[in-house]
Amino acid sequence: MLFSENNQEAYDNTLMAHRIAEHKDVRLPLMVCQDGFITSHSIENIELVEDDKVKEFVGEYHPEHYLLNRDEPIAVGPLDVQSYLFEHKAQQAEAMENAKKVILEVAEDFEKMTGRKYGFFEEYKLDDAEVAIVCMNSTAGTTKFVVDNLREQGIKAGLLKLRVFRPFPVNEIAKALSHLKAIAILDKASSLNAAGGALYEDVTSAMYVNNYHVPAVNYVYGIGGRDTKADEIEGVYKDLLEIAKTGNIDNPYRYFGLRREVK
Repeated sequence: MLFSENNQEAYDNTLMAHRIAEHKDVRLPLMVCQDGFITSHSIENIELVEDDKVKEFVGEYHPEHYLLNRDEPIAVGPLDVQSYLFEHKAQQAEAMENAKKVILEVAEDFEKMTGRKYGFFEEYKLDDAEVAIVCMNSTAGTTKFVVDNLREQGIKAGLLKLRVFRPFPVNEIAKALSHLKAIAILDKASSLNAAGGALYEDVTSAMYVNNYHVPAVNYVYGIGGRDTKADEIEGVYKDLLEIAKTGNIDNPYRYFGLRREVK
């Protein structure tokens, strides 16, 4: 799963997705994700790659590399018999692990072609940050604006924008966040588990298994396409500064942008 901050990144991810998914060591379905309406229905200039370069980058069609023959299309159902399901799941897990190396190799070739560099995630003013937000998709653009404003005030804020959600870059994310005093993980979905959103669970698990102990809170936001405002993101950073100062998290499962009745 590749996540896109803007239309340029969605376009670039789509080009890279073909080579990643069809690689002989992967052969898994791949999703290019972007925010519905917020990104998908917006208008912005993007840099297109010439057709001949795209064809060269993606590669010519070789039937022997594929499980399906495009000259004889068939429909394949999702049924997998019990006798081999366990082994197939193990093969999927192995392919998912292989995908990490392939993603970086494809990204390196894409950078040579376009000059645009991509990794598992983007670190925005994170090296010397004391507090940081972890998020995905278009929210990263708003967060960068807030980070710039806070930096002008002398506040060492940073951002980790996740691009690759599956496979989840466990060790790399843990190392990138290990020096911080407090982090907030933003989820534009509720897992309905009373224990935080999916991204929060993955990030905190990554920190735990790598033996890094950084105070972390989760914010659910933006469900149903609700606008995410800069002052709301700034409020998250203010909460993080207080956590970094006191060490007190209180309730780690939070919301912003949620309408509540005044009591």
